Amino acid sequence: MAMLEVKDLEVFYGVIQAIKGVSFEVNEGEIIALIGANGAGKTTILHTITGLITPKKGHVIFEGQDITKTPAHKIVRLGMAHVPEGRRVFSQLTVYQNLKMGAYSRSDKDEIEKSLQMVYKRFPRLEERRNQIAGTLSGGEQQMLAMGRALMSNPRIIVMDEPSMGLSPILVNEIFDIIQSVSASGTTVLLVEQNAKKALGIADRAYVLETGKIVQEGRAAELMDDESIKKAYLGE
Repeated sequence: MAMLEVKDLEVFYGVIQAIKGVSFEVNEGEIIALIGANGAGKTTILHTITGLITPKKGHVIFEGQDITKTPAHKIVRLGMAHVPEGRRVFSQLTVYQNLKMGAYSRSDKDEIEKSLQMVYKRFPRLEERRNQIAGTLSGGEQQMLAMGRALMSNPRIIVMDEPSMGLSPILVNEIFDIIQSVSASGTTVLLVEQNAKKALGIADRAYVLETGKIVQEGRAAELMDDESIKKAYLGE
């Protein structure tokens, strides 16, 4: 059984259908990439999976449980964390306070402290800046903070929306190295990313989305070699 199953998802904004019968699955331990142009519906799918949008039709199954109409805060408690597009850190709070907010659904103080130390180990810059106001961090540091905050919930799966957006090439490489290390430590990853080359470079499998529909799927390495994918998404 897949860890996460999305079945026949249909989402509307008013009369406009944004998602048109999308189905896919994520197995435990995988990095799955969801790629596509701007406006293809990638963020809408993530918002539906994480409980921010309720679909008109279809189901989201997480570890055998139907979570289609489950509120977002309860989905976090089930073991799914969301790193939203545009980072969305609490800009008036310190780095440390932001990280503690990520553990709001937990009560195990010793384990929370272990998670905090794990985050600091993975993101040394966050420890250096733990007393700094989050809104004064650079874009790359805010992205690290958003990822660290999500990891503080001790998730089974982490859902990331455009983690490389607006970052310099060096920071993009750093963020993707971190995503791989998060995966290697046992957390499943669902990644929405416009930088298709980087996403396919680390993913196990990928799904290609166009105007609300999945038009291709397969092993990431095979999609990387597909001529139509190269032309449309890899600039080749």
